[in-house]
Amino acid sequence: MIEKFLRYSPTRDLIFVLGAGASNPDGVPLQKELLPMILSDEIDEIKNSEIGKIVNEFLIDNFEFNKELNQYPQLEAVFGFIDYFIEQNESLNAKYTFEKIRDIKEYLIKLIHYVVNLRTDKSSPYYHKFWNLITEHTNNVSIITLNYDTLLEQAFDFIFKKKNGFIDYSIPLMNYEKLPQLKEYNFWINTREPLLVDENSNPHSYKILKLHGSLNWKYCNCCNQILLTPWDRKIDLNKGKFLGYTYPDNIEYEFSCPIDGTDFQTLIMPPSFSKQLNNPILIQLFSEAAREIRSTKKIVFIGYSLSDADVHIKALLKKAILNDVELLVINHRPKETMELNYKSLSKNVKFIYSSFENMISDEKIISQIFISVS
Repeated sequence: MIEKFLRYSPTRDLIFVLGAGASNPDGVPLQKELLPMILSDEIDEIKNSEIGKIVNEFLIDNFEFNKELNQYPQLEAVFGFIDYFIEQNESLNAKYTFEKIRDIKEYLIKLIHYVVNLRTDKSSPYYHKFWNLITEHTNNVSIITLNYDTLLEQAFDFIFKKKNGFIDYSIPLMNYEKLPQLKEYNFWINTREPLLVDENSNPHSYKILKLHGSLNWKYCNCCNQILLTPWDRKIDLNKGKFLGYTYPDNIEYEFSCPIDGTDFQTLIMPPSFSKQLNNPILIQLFSEAAREIRSTKKIVFIGYSLSDADVHIKALLKKAILNDVELLVINHRPKETMELNYKSLSKNVKFIYSSFENMISDEKIISQIFISVS
């Protein structure tokens, strides 16, 4: 065994930007499906939980919806309404004080975390094929994903085991620290440090930049750090606590920060017309994404509509995309507003209409994705 340093090329062959359409084939709900699931009577864990009852009551008190006709308010509108009172430091009324509204926002985020995670505890054949395609054509690729789920990383397992591939989240994880209280968590390999590998191996690192956060990130707002728990993503909807499980006896316990004992918070950016981007982890991720975008020859967008609510993503792309960069947009169906949004980023853009699950098996589309890879 010897130590090897991994270095990224100064330019990237490809960057993939993944939206909800990439995870939806595995059953991960689209944004428009989240509120109906939260308000549904079919998920007993939500209906019977303390957090579920509080959020449902708030939504019933302040929004009109029709379950029979499947008519619900936009999630951006719900969060926008909540954020207004938080930003103004105002109460809505005697029942919904400023403090209560702030709690309700965190509860709603945890419910979103819960329903997305319902469809995440499995392997994804689609992301497995996706990683196969990448490793067959180039190792010089980065992925920006706007999805909270961890299906992309779970499908990476075979690359780690068979091809010495490593994931780089590009943020300073608590897992990298060698403090005694973190000894159970520092198994995750820091690819920015020398790696101990077989002499004849050729390890590669892939950046996965999760700009809207992740289900397996636990954020401590005291030490401002992330603990990565790859397999533990569950939440107790009565206490609002993250749950972990011992191995191999599978005993449940509540997570808190191993350094200072603070209760962990979610780190997923909710869909809102008013985006809060002042979290130090998100600031670092957006800076890293900008550097990646400026370094690439081609950007492939998959299952992402670049909606008007994602003005922060449009601003990032508009600032960082260079004039000669090729954009390829792969989406399941034509939509004029989506095309106009992408054309506002660059005139050098092409559209392919295909679902993610069909794309990864379509040789013609695959050749168009990787045609410029040397």
